Amino acid sequence: MKKGLSLAFIVMMSLVVLLTGCGSSGQEAEAAENRQVEEENSKMQMKVQVGGSTFTAALEENEAVDALVDMMEQGPVTIQMSDYSGFEKVGPLGTSIPASNQQTTTQAGDIVLYQGNQIVMFYGSNSWSYTRLGHIDDLTGWEEALGSGDVTVTFSLED
Repeated sequence: MKKGLSLAFIVMMSLVVLLTGCGSSGQEAEAAENRQVEEENSKMQMKVQVGGSTFTAALEENEAVDALVDMMEQGPVTIQMSDYSGFEKVGPLGTSIPASNQQTTTQAGDIVLYQGNQIVMFYGSNSWSYTRLGHIDDLTGWEEALGSGDVTVTFSLED
C-alpha cells in the first residue's frame, strides 16, 4: 500500500512539474511574440524635408541604411535632386555606401539607393535593380511637394 501511495505521489509531483514547465514556456513564447511586435512597430524612422514639407519614412534594415544613419548622426544630409522621367527624383549622395541591389518594382513613396551613390525618391512606379532604404509613411502631399522640377531634400533622424 505504501508503495502504491509513493508511486501515486511521484506521478502527481511529476505532473505538477511538467505542467508548471508548460505554463512558463507559454509565457515565454507570448513575451517573445510581444517583443517582436514592439520591434516591428518601432522601426527606425527618418524625416524627409522637401522644400517646406516634412514627411516621415520608415527605414529598412540593411547595410546601406546603417551607413545612411551613420551619416545622419553627424548631421542632416541635404541632396539636390532632379526630376527623371516624370516618376522619380534622383540626386547624388556625395559618397558611396554598401549596396545590396535586388530587382524590384517601386511604388510612390519608396526611397532607394541606385548605383551605391545616388538616392532616388519615387512619386510613380519603376522596375529596376535597387537597394531599398525606406518608404514614406503618409503620402498626403508627397507628389505636390516633389513638384515637376529640381528640389532640395534634407534627410535627418527623428527627434
